[in-house]
Amino acid sequence: MKILVCISGASGAGLGLKLHKELSKTDNEIFMVVSDSAKEVLKYEENSVSYPNNEIWAPPASGSFGVEATMVVPCSMNTLAKVACGISDNLITRAAAVALKERKKILLAPREMPFSQIHLEQMSRLSSMGVIIAPPMLAYYGEQKTLEDAENFLIGRWMDFIGVPNNLYKKWGSK
Repeated sequence: MKILVCISGASGAGLGLKLHKELSKTDNEIFMVVSDSAKEVLKYEENSVSYPNNEIWAPPASGSFGVEATMVVPCSMNTLAKVACGISDNLITRAAAVALKERKKILLAPREMPFSQIHLEQMSRLSSMGVIIAPPMLAYYGEQKTLEDAENFLIGRWMDFIGVPNNLYKKWGSK
């Protein structure tokens, strides 16, 4: 599977990077787009193909490139609003628009708290189009004891949502 990981906004950018790292351990083709604000936090390169967010002509901007799942982790509310309104002014929002029009898997992990009425309406609209809205929220059955455990739970759940098997957290009912 071709999977595009987009890192939008600086707050929580490390989760996007850790998600990318875990996906890179699988047999999938992994690509990455990092927004300018996230780049301030993420100054080092990973073992993947990364495109500048302003390269609207880069391969993930076309449906013929064949990305099967697009994940925006974290997803700023600005990016979420643009996706909800069909604004494709950078590579992240264009890749999301392509995922929508091609009816591919798309996961947005909004990081704002609390959500405003506008945020909730936009998330509801996107959800009705098949977008997976998966904020970084913990479930306590995973018995996380450390920050790394909590991050693994989130990343594992996001990978589950797009169909990538993993053993990053304790599944419900497992011992």
